[in-house]
Amino acid sequence: QVQLVESGGGLVQSGGSLRLSCAASGRTFSGYAMGWFRQAPGKEREFVARINRSGGRTYYADSVKGRFTISRDNAKNTVYLTMDSLKLEDTAVYYCAASAKYGTTYNENDYDYWGQGTQVTVSS
Repeated sequence: QVQLVESGGGLVQSGGSLRLSCAASGRTFSGYAMGWFRQAPGKEREFVARINRSGGRTYYADSVKGRFTISRDNAKNTVYLTMDSLKLEDTAVYYCAASAKYGTTYNENDYDYWGQGTQVTVSS
């Protein structure tokens, strides 16, 4: 079992920045690739970013590429999502997730453990 707890969400103006954190406990954190997903009101949950076990490879949805950065600190059992140049359409509940699967996966079904989510609201 892996327990994931997100933090860092909040209200920010358009163009601003936020950094989300996801603290993991339980099984060896470095044994999992980590991802961030988000779900806006009335929409399905969508992939945002993924980072491999070592932190050496990252993948992003086109909608956030160049604005968001995923990173991890295996010594602290934490994965981060730094969000810059935030837009109104970034408003959503953001979830971190852990995947035991190897390879590049964007499908939420490939993730084994999920956090409870943290709300990010971007205002004009």
